[in-house]
Amino acid sequence: MSGHSKWASIKHKKAANDAKRGKLFTKLLKEVTVAARNGGGDPEMNPRLRTAIQAAKAANVPNDTVDRAILKGTGDLEGIGYEEVVYEGYGPNGVALIIEVLTDNKNRSVSDLRNILDRNGGAMGERGCVSWMFEKRGLIFVQKDSIDEDELFLIAADAGAEDLETQEEQIQIICPFEDFESVRVAIKESHADISLAETTMVPQTTIKLDEKQAEQMIRLMDLLDDNDDVQKVYANFDIPDDILEAA
Repeated sequence: MSGHSKWASIKHKKAANDAKRGKLFTKLLKEVTVAARNGGGDPEMNPRLRTAIQAAKAANVPNDTVDRAILKGTGDLEGIGYEEVVYEGYGPNGVALIIEVLTDNKNRSVSDLRNILDRNGGAMGERGCVSWMFEKRGLIFVQKDSIDEDELFLIAADAGAEDLETQEEQIQIICPFEDFESVRVAIKESHADISLAETTMVPQTTIKLDEKQAEQMIRLMDLLDDNDDVQKVYANFDIPDDILEAA
């Protein structure tokens, strides 16, 4: 579990520092638009939109760009209609994959994903083939030097967090999906530096990969993340931290 959760943090940091930043902006804004379309444009009344806006702001997406994405979702501005689709499948060595997609062309998306998987040791699966292996959770990363670890533990636990893991520069917090917002707000009010806060799918069991297998898996994850229609990819791999950091 920790290996895949750490991948989310590493991907987030890389995207903020290299040429993938523009692609990240596009994906974050897609989520804002769809969240506003499905639940309305008021973030106080729409938890999904509130989380999407927070993620966009954390990545330094300009406020006026976020506002336009909301207006496109509510229909006050013309925009592309995106469809939400979830695909399931397998990566190399039987690693389970859940791929969340926002697309304006479902046929294109499924064709692209099948091609990526087939060429990199994976395969598309039937709906429900791996989703039973995952549970929806809240995932928060806090910069280690921004708060006393014991203080953070008490704050997070009181708000509903169920697991804290100290890493080299960050502290990872896992909480039940329904407690995500209360845990995030409690940590924010402590003035700790939150580097990533999102809902995720946490695998109940993991598949440990050696170095060669890990390289193949990371290559597949990069290709999936790089696809314009893919919003998030969840997987149950377990890869050593040093290999993930070097990815």
